[in-house]
Amino acid sequence: MRPPAERHLPIMADVARLAGVSQQTVSRVLNKHPRVREATRVRVLHAIGILGYRRNLAARALVTRRSHRLGVIGFNTTLYGPARTVHGIEQAAREAGYFVSVLSLRTINAPTATAAVSSPVEQGVDEAIGHLVEQGVDGVVVVAPQHAAARALAGLPPGLPAVAIEYPHHGHVPVVRVDQAEGARQATALLLALGHETVWHVSGPDGWLESEGRREGWRAALSAAGRRIPEPLTGDWTPRSGYVAGGELARISGLSAVFVANDQMALGLLRAFSEAGIRVPEQVSVVGFDDVPESAYFTPALTTVRQDFGQVGRLSIELLLGRMDAAGPVAHEVLVVPPQLIARDSTARARDGR
Repeated sequence: MRPPAERHLPIMADVARLAGVSQQTVSRVLNKHPRVREATRVRVLHAIGILGYRRNLAARALVTRRSHRLGVIGFNTTLYGPARTVHGIEQAAREAGYFVSVLSLRTINAPTATAAVSSPVEQGVDEAIGHLVEQGVDGVVVVAPQHAAARALAGLPPGLPAVAIEYPHHGHVPVVRVDQAEGARQATALLLALGHETVWHVSGPDGWLESEGRREGWRAALSAAGRRIPEPLTGDWTPRSGYVAGGELARISGLSAVFVANDQMALGLLRAFSEAGIRVPEQVSVVGFDDVPESAYFTPALTTVRQDFGQVGRLSIELLLGRMDAAGPVAHEVLVVPPQLIARDSTARARDGR
């Protein structure tokens, strides 16, 4: 292949001419059409690389009536889980050929679900959606980890394609979520299988769907085994709250196993246990949730539950694009991503006494 001699910004016709195919074939390759021979696809991509061709999205928008921009609304993205979720969505959107506008809202304690007035969280979601609509986004993904955020989705503008993540499905929008309860059940079942009489729990904050799902799975595993269910301690996802909870748990006689609702709180708990002279896992086994990159390097390396944030992102974008392409009403799907238990050094068989 030899590039054309003219010096101008390459257009689709240049790619077609260099690759020896029609412009329609180039368009099919760019749109990842399945009915393109592999040899043709490679030839077109090679021509694109030689020419440095870039799609004119402004012109394409005039034809398709799409901006090729998606909106993402996230909450408290300084935390690992929300941050990785938004990253997974962004990556999947870029791979599908879309720009992304991200609005990160700060989590605020909201009134109960029966409150007569909108909470600050609901108002924030409404304003964020309005801002994205003004930008002309083709669709929106809302990471809705709180009840207040989920309630706001009931008032989405008519005709705006949307997908929710970690949302209690009520038929408003399609949902992608990780099976939080199953992950907690696996974590608790592991500790019971290691011979621990019961498992204490450090929960996430009230109002968070992940907190509720993980408490539900923990309780279900203990109940199914006929074990005593201790009163859970409540943290706020931070290492400091885990440290405070660890100090309280360190004073409980006979405690031998703890399931912590996220790895950051587990880190604080490990520090508190170390200061109290409690050896992990020789005296107390500990399991976290999330599998943050640092968890393999905690002392000891943390047994935890892994969430596939990349898969959550891919599925949410697939659902959103499907809704954007739908000609009429579509079923509101719920796609559930399974968690994975990662066993490391912070868990061991129970010993008699502490």
